[in-house]
Amino acid sequence: MRVLIVGCGYVGLPLGEELTRQGHQVWGMRRTDNGRTQLERAGITPLIADITDFPALSGLPANYDWVVNCVSASGGGLEEYQRVYLQGTRYLLRWLESAPLKKFVYTSSTSVYAQTDGSAVDENSPTEPEADTARVLVATERVLLEASRHGFPAVVLRLAGIYGPGRGYWFKRFLQGNAAIEGKAERILNMIHRHDAAGAISAALSRGQPGTIYNVADDEPTTQRALFEFLAEMFACPLPSSAPSDEGAVFNRGVTNKRVLNRRLHDELGYQFKYPSFRQGFASVLD
Repeated sequence: MRVLIVGCGYVGLPLGEELTRQGHQVWGMRRTDNGRTQLERAGITPLIADITDFPALSGLPANYDWVVNCVSASGGGLEEYQRVYLQGTRYLLRWLESAPLKKFVYTSSTSVYAQTDGSAVDENSPTEPEADTARVLVATERVLLEASRHGFPAVVLRLAGIYGPGRGYWFKRFLQGNAAIEGKAERILNMIHRHDAAGAISAALSRGQPGTIYNVADDEPTTQRALFEFLAEMFACPLPSSAPSDEGAVFNRGVTNKRVLNRRLHDELGYQFKYPSFRQGFASVLD
């Protein structure tokens, strides 16, 4: 297959490496020329373009079999989310409308689930987030799902918090000594290792059904306390100090508390995790 990975960065790079090993031709799109050598060493052909610039995008050939959109807003605010995710996706659809595309995979986020009561959520659960940025992700999903009803082969993956070498919010805060146990630390965290995120995308390209949403989270959602206890034992150091839970701050940041179910990923895509829980995943990061 001829495969284009849009936003070929933290997750896109290992995805491209794996697809190349499988014998596919892979192109990796980035906004700048940074990392060209890294892509070429992985067997990925670099492509410099910005999906928020439609005139430039439309000047490129669009003859791909599979396209993955795993762009990142790089921690930007609402305006950046709207520009990169929503407008960028609309531009990609326009660009690809004449291409004989077999599969289009978009990486969304489990932040679209706003549940705060620790309940379990699957792909049919309500998506009514409080955070404006998460609402943009929901809107982007709807654009693609509507397109799929008219024949566009879009698949949506909702990724949990990504971690791995050089990345991982809670892991980095713990190592830096900036972590704190919030209240009773009972809030549930959902995570996915970088390589399993890439593996799930690969499975969706091969077996995902257009118009379908798949949760991509590992097999062991964990509480904040359990995660810190694991890290404290691993590093033979005390637990972080306690801090009062600030409900107002939690609400304003759109922080949620839910258990993300991944049954569809297992049953329909047949995906088996390399790191089924944070325990194996963090151990691999240390190695």
